[in-house]
Amino acid sequence: MQLNISPETFEANAELLKVLAHPVRLCLVRGLMENGPCNVTNIQSCLGVPQSTISQHLAKLKAFGVLSCTRSGREVTYAVTHQTVQKLIRALFDATQPI
Repeated sequence: MQLNISPETFEANAELLKVLAHPVRLCLVRGLMENGPCNVTNIQSCLGVPQSTISQHLAKLKAFGVLSCTRSGREVTYAVTHQTVQKLIRALFDATQPI
């Protein structure tokens, strides 16, 4: 079997899946896609997880390029900007569940 995809592409996709493979991060990404850009305080009120935990997961997602952030004064708003991640989330949560 011969694949026309480079080993680097497989490695990059595996890393992307690793970043998403945590329940809190998966929930964060899906929530941001469903509700639009949010700050940490709004996200925390939805998840019921300590703000420090959310911040750590957001930092990991941002470092990998899954999220972008916009700063306005002291407030930082996060949004899902990675197109492949958006497609993956839509595939994981089928059309019967709104995103």
